[in-house]
Amino acid sequence: MDRKAFLRTAAGVAAAALAPWAELRALTLQRRRADFTFTRLQYASGDWDVDQRMPANLLNSLIEYTTVVVDTRERVVPLASTAVYDAPFAYLAGHRLVQFTPKERDVFVRYVTNGGFLFVDDCNHDIDGLFAKSFEAQMAELFGPQALQKIPNNHSLYRSFFTFKDGPPTSALELNGWGDDLVHDYLKAFTVDGRIALLYSNKDYGCEWDYDYRNKRFLAEDNTKFGVNIVMHAMTS
Repeated sequence: MDRKAFLRTAAGVAAAALAPWAELRALTLQRRRADFTFTRLQYASGDWDVDQRMPANLLNSLIEYTTVVVDTRERVVPLASTAVYDAPFAYLAGHRLVQFTPKERDVFVRYVTNGGFLFVDDCNHDIDGLFAKSFEAQMAELFGPQALQKIPNNHSLYRSFFTFKDGPPTSALELNGWGDDLVHDYLKAFTVDGRIALLYSNKDYGCEWDYDYRNKRFLAEDNTKFGVNIVMHAMTS
């Protein structure tokens, strides 16, 4: 099932009732080429509201580099809400414990298995940190111990817009020795029917991109370009 179709089944409503809306949305997407809203998932445990300037910075990059029509405001949706199903792309991050409530678990599973794309970023950039351990434990409990697998560094994700020949770019936070003091040369993913349903990072891209977009001009290389790749892959795969 593709990302545009998953809304018809995820919420558990009749397909017939959704058909007129889906057709209208498809026509709108064709006319405008694309719609993108940055949706952040709010979960009951932990600190979900991290890297608060990052979404605006990433949206600015999409406007700067692509022709994607974006909603310029971040959307925050509780994970326990069925409104999550209206978000083809969603973001979840934090430093602390991740322990989903029963309702959050149900929505989470339906979302990632029925066409949604979720980008999960560990703000500790630490494979032994609380966020990483607790989130990975949730994934193992929901989908089995092998749910998250390393993706190869020649994956189409790294060519979806800009080209990253060596896989995921290194974050400055990794190089500065925070977290586990390791440079993670891979990303992991949970795949469904050959597509990435959940992209998982220990690299703390959220904090890497958490600055006022106007300060981008001071960088030798725009470090949000990989964020553009993630969004474009989510929209086209």
